[in-house]
Amino acid sequence: MKEQKLSAEKSIDIRFQDVDMMQVVWHGAYITYMEDAREAFGEQHGLSYKLFIAEKIMTPMVDMQVKYLRPLRYGMKPVIRISYRPSDAAKIIFDYEIFDPEKGCVYLRAQTTQVFMDFDYNLLWYSPEFYLNWKKEHGLE
Repeated sequence: MKEQKLSAEKSIDIRFQDVDMMQVVWHGAYITYMEDAREAFGEQHGLSYKLFIAEKIMTPMVDMQVKYLRPLRYGMKPVIRISYRPSDAAKIIFDYEIFDPEKGCVYLRAQTTQVFMDFDYNLLWYSPEFYLNWKKEHGLE
């Protein structure tokens, strides 16, 4: 597999509703930030959820690894970077990093894995044709 790096970045506004009683971002809110990053990546690189829906494919999350390094607090404006990790298997893997570009500190590192499923909830053991074409168009084969 050719090593090609596709990534996207998105600014995050830490809202009051995202923090818990310790006044730090509640651990579950990070999942929303990662979802926002996946949408930004999809729009930027032509792999949007609209495309999956049009192709009648769902991509459920089957694995998520999260390493919380520093707390995020209300009012902060960090950046989340999402990077596509190429794989020959029928799955989509993304790496994430939430960081402050001015301070140079990293708050979180994570990875997610999604698989392919049709609209009848059948797991696909192969990558759909449109996804293989997308990989080829982006030099990922």
